[in-house]
Amino acid sequence: MSNAIDFDVSMNFVPRAWRPAKPRTIGMTEIRAPYYSTFGTRHLQDVFDVAGQWVDGIKWAGGSFSLVPAEQVKAMSDIAHDNGSYVSSGGWIETVLRYGDDAVDQYLKEAKEVGFDVIEISTGFIMLPTSGLERLVEKVVKAGLKAKPELGIQIGSGGDSGEAELAAESAKDIGDLVDRGKRALDAGASIIMIESEGITENVDERNTAAAASIINGLGLENVMFEAADGPVFEWYIKNYGNECNLFVDHSQILQLEGLRQNIWGNKSTWGRVINPAPVK
Repeated sequence: MSNAIDFDVSMNFVPRAWRPAKPRTIGMTEIRAPYYSTFGTRHLQDVFDVAGQWVDGIKWAGGSFSLVPAEQVKAMSDIAHDNGSYVSSGGWIETVLRYGDDAVDQYLKEAKEVGFDVIEISTGFIMLPTSGLERLVEKVVKAGLKAKPELGIQIGSGGDSGEAELAAESAKDIGDLVDRGKRALDAGASIIMIESEGITENVDERNTAAAASIINGLGLENVMFEAADGPVFEWYIKNYGNECNLFVDHSQILQLEGLRQNIWGNKSTWGRVINPAPVK
């Protein structure tokens, strides 16, 4: 292990597992913007003042930005950008798609105006063919935004669907997810978000085979896993190391980063998260 480099932290004499400086392309942490927890610019600024070194992006889940005045959304984007973090939509384009191409174009236009950098293209609720996903990725990229398709293996995933509801639906094939992910990346997607349902959420036991197949098929650096639950993000770090890209709640930043840097853990991770620094 080596000391945490290029970071302003107390007690930096204690060795840490290596972490790259921002802007990161591996070991990224994306946090949830206002959704389950409602907060404003003052709270977000506090979050960045305390933990901004560890936040790579913020995501507005479930179209929550459409319930907030545009100037407030833009103000939050400005805070994120001032701290070297991107701003992403969460799942909502599937709502906009119901109203036609003109609505999608207007959505992308206004997303740029309020400071979004990334558009998530969720597919959990809609029956979107892979060719349609490719065209959406190309449209987002042509609009000057980054495309982040969200793929999963559970039909009906996303939002607040209950376990019984999802159990009544069928699951998708892992091979299909990997194929769709590869084609989306080839079409210009910047990263693939992986839905937690069917892998670590609403399952009797975590689907290790699914996670491994996705990582092996698409590459660890090309995927980000939903992991807004302490035992879940610990499971990813324990199995795949501290370079996993993870989406968590904004309340969990320091807990996750402490695990990434090997300064804390529990009985199965304490002192075991190792990552040597690159050779200079």
